[in-house]
Amino acid sequence: MIKHIVMFKFKESANGKTKAENLIEARGKMLALKDEIKEIASLDVCFNCNQEDSRNYDYILISEFETLEDLNDYQNHPSHRAFGAYISELREERASIDFTLE
Repeated sequence: MIKHIVMFKFKESANGKTKAENLIEARGKMLALKDEIKEIASLDVCFNCNQEDSRNYDYILISEFETLEDLNDYQNHPSHRAFGAYISELREERASIDFTLE
């Protein structure tokens, strides 16, 4: 099993919306991918609860895939690529890690 974690820092405003509005919209769009991309074994999106610490990221995606091939298929899926283009307009920073669950 492969765990794929991605974190984003969002801009204070983008595309005519506030950070809070964009966080909610981005979460909905990401969760919808679970129904579109069969390779996703599990997927969750959470928001930072400590807005006081500006070092924290705002948004985290935690997902799992059976194999690295499934992760690669997900990353190259047209719906995921469209989400990537969408979120690139909203974010300031991105960090990610992929690792194998033992």
